[in-house]
Amino acid sequence: MPRPAATPAATPTTEPAEPAVSAPAEPVMPAARADSAPAAAAPAPPRAPARPTPVAAVHTISAATAVLLALVGIGAMIHEPVLIPSLAASAALVHSAPALPLAQPRGVVAGHMIGALTGFAVLAWLGSSPWAAAGAGGVTLALTLLARTPHSPGIATSVIVVLQTPSAKTFLPLLLGATVLLVLTGYLASRVRPGATRYPAYWW
Repeated sequence: MPRPAATPAATPTTEPAEPAVSAPAEPVMPAARADSAPAAAAPAPPRAPARPTPVAAVHTISAATAVLLALVGIGAMIHEPVLIPSLAASAALVHSAPALPLAQPRGVVAGHMIGALTGFAVLAWLGSSPWAAAGAGGVTLALTLLARTPHSPGIATSVIVVLQTPSAKTFLPLLLGATVLLVLTGYLASRVRPGATRYPAYWW
């Protein structure tokens, strides 16, 4: 018997693949040049402080003059010189620059006392001379920096002690009282005028 013809195997049909649609490419921004970046604004050069208003100037001058006259009056009553040049410088700092560290009570009181004690120590060791006074000023500066009591008029106090040789028994108590008076008048004066900078920024 004849064999049946073999049925050809079905060939699998392959559907053509759809072409892949790629997403539109995002536009590439050109890199910014280094020299095109905005330059930082240069800091303003330091300048002198602004001129105070007439009211503020009158208030400051009046308060400083009043405390200096008070020191003169106290000295006249007790027949002892109370006002010394370095205290006038302290009054100027307290009333015209009340926010500075140099004007704070810690520096005013302790700075003058360190200066006076240093002056008397140098006076006892080296005697009174301009050379000794200069050395006393340098030592006072070092001590006030170490003690965190910066007050430049205190350095002048040490020089005054060496050159004028006052009595320590009268000079030291009067100096302490004068510095306390300077601080108290600065405190009161800063609260009389509305808008004035409050003094002190810190006590100690």
